[in-house]
Amino acid sequence: MSSEAFIEMIDTHQNIIYKIALTYRDNREDQEDLFQEIVFQLWKARNSFRNEAKISTWIYRVALNTAIAIYRKNKVAMNYQEHIPESLHPSDYQDISEQEERMYQALRQLNDIEKAIVSLYLEDYAYQEIADIMGISENYVGVRINRIKQKLKKILNT
Repeated sequence: MSSEAFIEMIDTHQNIIYKIALTYRDNREDQEDLFQEIVFQLWKARNSFRNEAKISTWIYRVALNTAIAIYRKNKVAMNYQEHIPESLHPSDYQDISEQEERMYQALRQLNDIEKAIVSLYLEDYAYQEIADIMGISENYVGVRINRIKQKLKKILNT
């Protein structure tokens, strides 16, 4: 994949990366670092995309794996300026409303698997697509989503 095609792909699907960053990190700086890390991982893996799945599915898989792996390692972000095209740095990070921030705070209280499933669900992915990305059965996706909804209601009502 050429640099131009990669930049276009990121521009088209950057909201996926923003949502993962907002879900997995508490503050703006950490969210920006995670955004850059995800873009860097996508950049490194760009030639491995084989068009066997939708591009958004592949981006989600890389983004979620990156967020979870870094979260577990508690890794310090590195400087990516020299590794990825300059136009892909989140210079004007999206502002979100207080209500959206409250929801993201609730989402951050979920475990890694729950965060991944609900992120995909909120993006209107079908249960089968979520199952494919997560490597679980479609039926189990439904069970987990119902449990997550109940957990989020409890968190938001306290």
